[in-house]
Formats: sequence, C-alpha cells, structure tokens
Amino acid sequence: MGQSTSTALITSRRDSHLSSQRSKPKFTVPIIPMEVEELAEYVLVEAPDYISDLPDECLACIFQSLSSGDRKRCSLVCRRWLRVEGQSRHRLSLNAHSDLLPLVTSLFSRFDALTKLFLKCDRRSVSIGDEALVAISIRCRNLTHLKLRACRELTDSGMAAFAKNCKALKKLSCGSCTFGAKGMNAILDNCPSLEDLSVKRLQGITNAATAEPIGPGLAAASLKTICLKELYNGQCFGPLIIGSKNLKTLKLSRCSGDWDKLLQVIADRVTGLAEIHLERLQVSDTGLVAISNCLNLEILHLVKTPECTDTGLVSMAERCRLLRKLHIDGWKANRIGDDGLVAVAKHCLNLQELVLIGVNPTQISLELLASNCQNLERLALCVKKLRR
Repeated sequence: MGQSTSTALITSRRDSHLSSQRSKPKFTVPIIPMEVEELAEYVLVEAPDYISDLPDECLACIFQSLSSGDRKRCSLVCRRWLRVEGQSRHRLSLNAHSDLLPLVTSLFSRFDALTKLFLKCDRRSVSIGDEALVAISIRCRNLTHLKLRACRELTDSGMAAFAKNCKALKKLSCGSCTFGAKGMNAILDNCPSLEDLSVKRLQGITNAATAEPIGPGLAAASLKTICLKELYNGQCFGPLIIGSKNLKTLKLSRCSGDWDKLLQVIADRVTGLAEIHLERLQVSDTGLVAISNCLNLEILHLVKTPECTDTGLVSMAERCRLLRKLHIDGWKANRIGDDGLVAVAKHCLNLQELVLIGVNPTQISLELLASNCQNLERLALCVKKLRR
C-alpha cells in the first residue's frame, strides 16, 4: 500500500509541473504595418561625392604628389582614375626584356604623356631590340630623358630611328649597350636640344682602328654636361667635347689612352668649363697645366691619377682662382703634398670644400688653409698620420 501511494504522488507532481509549463503565457510583439510616409523618414541620404566633381587637372596634381606605389593602387579605383593617372604620368621605369615588344602599343597608349623613360635589362636576359625602341619612340615623341641599361640588342639603326622621332631629347644616359659611333652620331645630329650625355661601357666603340669620330653634331651647341666612364676608346668623343662650346661639366673616369694632348686642345677651345672630374685616367702635369686655362673652373676632382704632382696643382691654383671644391685622391703616390696645398691656400681664397685622400699634408699647409680660406666649410682628411 505504501508503494502505490508514493507512485501516485510522484505522477501527480510530474503532471502538475508539465501543466504549469504549458500554462505559461507566450508574449509576442504585434506586427503593425507601417505607412509609406513613415518609412521615408528612415531612408539614408548619400553624402555628395566631391572627388568625382574634381576636374581631371586637379586629380592629376594629386597623383603627382604620391609615391609610385600609391599611384598604382589609385589607378585601380575606377576607370576615370586609371585614365587620369596614365595621362598625368611623366616618368616610367620598365624591365626592357624582349617580351616587352607585344605590350608596347597598349602600354604606351595609356602612358602617352611620358617625358622620362628608363629601360633596364639584366645581364642574363635578352633585351629589347630595334623594333621595340622604334615603336616606343613613335608613341613618345615628347621624350626628354632616356636611360638605357644593358640593352644589348639595340643597334645603330634602332638608335638612328629613335633619334628622328624624339628630337626633343635633352638627356641621354646609356650603359653596357652595344651600338656604336653611328648610333651616337645619329643622336647628336637629330637632337639639337641635348644638354646632358652620359656614356658608360659602350661596347660598340671598342675597336680603336675602325671606330669613327663621334660628334660634334647639332647637339654640340646645347651640351652642358658630358660624362664618359669605362670606355676602351673614349678619345673618339674628342670632336664632340672640343665642339661643345657651352660645355660646363666634363667627367672622365677609367677611359684608356693618353689624355694629355686631348686635354690641351679641349682647354684651348672650351674655356667655359666650371667642373672637371678626372678619375683613374692617364693624365700628367701637362694635362693639369692645360686645364689651368679654364679660368672659370670651380670644381676639380683628381682621383687616382698618380702622374699628377705638385707642379700641376700649383699651376691650377695660380690661374683657377675661382675654385670652390677640390677633391684629391693621391692613391698613395705621395706626389702631391705641401707645395701644392700651399699654392691652393694662397690663391684659391673662395675654397669651400677640400677632400684629401692618400695625401700627406703637414701643419704648415693646414694652418695656411685655415687662415686664408675663410669660406672653408668642409675639410676631409683620410691619411695615416699628420706630419708636422
């Protein structure tokens, strides 16, 4: 009897619990249809797009103040930005591999306002050829700066065609290319506005017996800077240097051959030179004495020219009294010392910068430089030990 009573009691409790759960009221939110007028109050109004109202010219100015990476990312925003970015880009650098040829038309149709172009190829790849360069010149007739690096497939014919299409060229820099004197002369004959010419390791003029003279051409009247580096037969540029009457800067580095005689002719014909760099060149005091005829000379670099001595430096100092910057690397030859530096201190009173490497000055010359050259701002000495 006790068991039946407890079972009935448990069962009644379960039923009452379930019935209490079922009897709990469920609260629901009534859905009331909203009027159309009420919905209109919650519609978001878009802010005006001021950037879209900017003229293309203003947008182009903004692009020009950005870095190259930011410009590329901005060109992906929309078609208008892509167009404006391309039309406002004036400088472009490309890997000049041979597979660039099929892309020339589309690429330079977008960048149709270029004035500065850098084409570079690595040593292990085949570079662009004449066809690609001519195609580029047709679409970039306003080009003013061209830099070529390791474009070994370019020939004289390609450079001649380029020169006829890009007559506004003002600066040409080429290194490790294989075209020769004919291609260089074509540039000089067709680009009368050329002001800056830099040539390094031009392999097409290595044969001294067959290399034809380079220059002067129409560009000789406008050239202001000539830089020749690591040329086996760099003296074939002699006619160009001599004919450039308005030349201001001449830089010669690691060019083989005896340059004394040529420097004598250059100094007689080009008297307006203001800056001369001679580095690892076969030049002696004869060449320095000739350079002393350039009375407007302000900057002189003598780097590792072991045949230059105090005699040549004294002649330079006595005549080139406007000298402001003088760099001498004696290359441990000990042929330039106190005598030359004392002459500089006595005559070059406008000296602002003096760099001495491998030169052993004494207290006498240094004290004279300090007392006479009141405008001296930089003095750099790279010597083992100062002598008294």
